[in-house]
Amino acid sequence: MTQNRSSAVMQQRHTAMDALDDFPTPPWATRALCEALIGQGHPLHLQHAWEPACNRLFMARPLREYFDQVLATDVHDYGDPAQDGVADFLIDWAQDVPDVDWVITNPPFRLAADFIDEALRHARVGVAVFVRSAFAEGLDRYDTLFRDRPEAMVMPFVERVVLWEGVLLDPDVRIWREGKDGKPGKMEKPTSATAYAWHVWLRGRNAPPELHRVPPCRQELTRPGDYPPVPEHLRAPEGALI
Repeated sequence: MTQNRSSAVMQQRHTAMDALDDFPTPPWATRALCEALIGQGHPLHLQHAWEPACNRLFMARPLREYFDQVLATDVHDYGDPAQDGVADFLIDWAQDVPDVDWVITNPPFRLAADFIDEALRHARVGVAVFVRSAFAEGLDRYDTLFRDRPEAMVMPFVERVVLWEGVLLDPDVRIWREGKDGKPGKMEKPTSATAYAWHVWLRGRNAPPELHRVPPCRQELTRPGDYPPVPEHLRAPEGALI
């Protein structure tokens, strides 16, 4: 797959940051998917993937460790030269659609079903989306997606995957949390109340989905350099007792 520089892929579309569902995915969670797919016999090293909601490339970079080639696009330009294009995944791609085996992404939650619909049109082998566990609920999604096009696999994480809006945080590195109700602020490890899972569709398969729990693997699949420095607003203020 050569880098796609078509007019569709490279079109500029400026989107306000507050309109984006900006929750970067920890790299280890993407590696967990890839390791599971390899364990099931998928030759990822020979295949091409598309990450169409690439954000700051925290998912695209680990995908590039496993796949032959990965195309990384997003509706917003995050300023990383490794982003291949600025494009709306939900447009009519016509002849400009990239030639890929997989579409793998953490889509905006409110558009996740639309992303899956579009991805299933283009991926030759499979589609994998990283979504809140609550995505499996809902009559509308059942009627429009799950009933007639069930996933091949649902992969909930045994360990909590920590996502924060607008920033990727190492769950082992403490951050500053402001105090509430007159209580002093303190340093603590970032946490999340939301559970996540991978949902995986395989082309040509039409059977009830299989449950594949992702076993504890965060420490094993974390690499040096995965996490950027803690942003200034989450560091302890000068003079704070930590």
